[in-house]
Amino acid sequence: MSLLNPFDDTYFMKRALQEAEAAYEKGEVPIGAVIVVNNQIIARAHNLTETLNDVTAHAEMQAITAAANYLGGKYLIDCTLYVTLEPCQMCAGALFWSQISNIIYGARDDQRGCIAMKTQLHPKTKMTGGIMEEEASQLIKQFFIEKRNLN
Repeated sequence: MSLLNPFDDTYFMKRALQEAEAAYEKGEVPIGAVIVVNNQIIARAHNLTETLNDVTAHAEMQAITAAANYLGGKYLIDCTLYVTLEPCQMCAGALFWSQISNIIYGARDDQRGCIAMKTQLHPKTKMTGGIMEEEASQLIKQFFIEKRNLN
């Protein structure tokens, strides 16, 4: 973290992890997201698929809607999404249409992630992974260990 700019990728990924922890507390798969423009968080979200009984209520989808409402338009140009897990094919498709500039994720999803599914992102979108990967991965693993032990 720079002394001149405390708002680096780790700073914003920590905010996304706080959202993932909120999901965890609700019994949701612990994935969190924030959308940032000009070092300001304009949207915070976490998975709500169980709460809303909606398979599309992923953290990224909730964040896209919140950011678009904040900006007053459907395009997220010059915005960065920080999400604790690599987006799935559905979320990557929505991110494509939003024309978001940057996607920064924590942990890879080797089975269902957009990379494994070969989902195309918008040509102007840059994607970077591995930011706070261990913390994001550990939270998801812990969630599923607890889920299995309850059943």
